Amino acid sequence: MSKTPALNEQIAQTVAAFMSQLPPDTAAVVGGSFEKLAASHVAEGAKTVGEIAPNFKLPNATGTLVSLYDMLNDGPVVLSFYRGGWCPFCSLELQALQRILPEIRARGANLIGVSPEKPDNSLTTAEKYSLEFEVLSDQGNRTARDYGLLFTVYEEMRPLYLEWGFDVPACNGDDSWELPVPATYIIDTNGVVRAAFIDKDYTRRMEPDDILAALDDIR
Repeated sequence: MSKTPALNEQIAQTVAAFMSQLPPDTAAVVGGSFEKLAASHVAEGAKTVGEIAPNFKLPNATGTLVSLYDMLNDGPVVLSFYRGGWCPFCSLELQALQRILPEIRARGANLIGVSPEKPDNSLTTAEKYSLEFEVLSDQGNRTARDYGLLFTVYEEMRPLYLEWGFDVPACNGDDSWELPVPATYIIDTNGVVRAAFIDKDYTRRMEPDDILAALDDIR
């Protein structure tokens, strides 16, 4: 039985395959947007290790409000901010998180996914990938803003997103084109961030093995 490749290896393969089929002019726009993002100050003020994780109360895929601090009463929380179910890199991450969910729970922890998608779209994402953890709807990106993770899709990329079927305004229910920088936090029962992965390059994510190792460190 072959071993599943590391998450970032899977994402890198997806990026390479995607870029290889783009026309040269489109590839230049995409490449330029990554260079602009790399040179930006996006997420420089993001919450990080040692800080208190801001509380939130957000609706899950069926509209029930879920509070971070209420969940912390039951144990540590793995908190994953993702762009949306439409994002191919996020879909790989969500599936990887689902695979390790039993191991997360075996460590007495819970898993929460947060995106700016409307609850109906979060439900579609949860059903599509058979997710058994909470996926919460942060419409307006208020929680992403509290965590210092706000990013606005560059104007030159917006027509391409629409061409590729990534209708961010329709998914999020507003015209802002704002998304969270993908980030993963491991938060202890005191609300303290004990491990964090934040990368403004939205093709990079925290490896599942690193999540489990971080949980082991706070047991």
